[in-house]
Amino acid sequence: MSAPNVDAGTRRALVVVDVQNDFCEGGSLAVAGGAQVAAAIADYVALADYDVVVATQDWHVDPGEHWSETPDYRDSWPVHCRAESDGAAFHDGFAPVVDRLDAIFRKGRYAAAYSGFEGSFAGGDESLASWLRDAVVGRDGVDVVGIATDHCVRATALDAVSEGFATRVLLGMTAGVAADSTDAALTTMRDSGVELVGQPVVG
Repeated sequence: MSAPNVDAGTRRALVVVDVQNDFCEGGSLAVAGGAQVAAAIADYVALADYDVVVATQDWHVDPGEHWSETPDYRDSWPVHCRAESDGAAFHDGFAPVVDRLDAIFRKGRYAAAYSGFEGSFAGGDESLASWLRDAVVGRDGVDVVGIATDHCVRATALDAVSEGFATRVLLGMTAGVAADSTDAALTTMRDSGVELVGQPVVG
């Protein structure tokens, strides 16, 4: 059975990107404000009225040159989000609403992966785009929150647009690595048709 056309969808989805211990304060690749964002997203999920809520996780087994002892923080990074490790687990601030998730998509097992659309359903190999279409998400679109604004949130939002979903990023529930790269990401997302709401937390 083929997935429904995205234009036919009438449901709304929230995509929570990489709210994991290694990306919050104390983690190996910490983003300032990460813990604040994790708690804010949990509060939002508890009250918001979405048809579906999904989350993504970096889930690295052996991602090759994506990990480096001498990272350039552009193409290579310190070891982070090793599969099954505490660093890859959802942050405690987000944990109270994990049981509300309809699906979790893990990405980057054996290569770099920034977009949640590069991940697969944790219980199988279905992609996020396919899953959203099967859930009849479409016209009312996708909202994106999480970490980091200038990397995985940006990539996920751009891919959401490319897949045909009406896409918003709720910036008050995102944290960026740095002001310059976050500003550049906002410009790219806006120019690509992503609706930006609010202001990000910038480290």
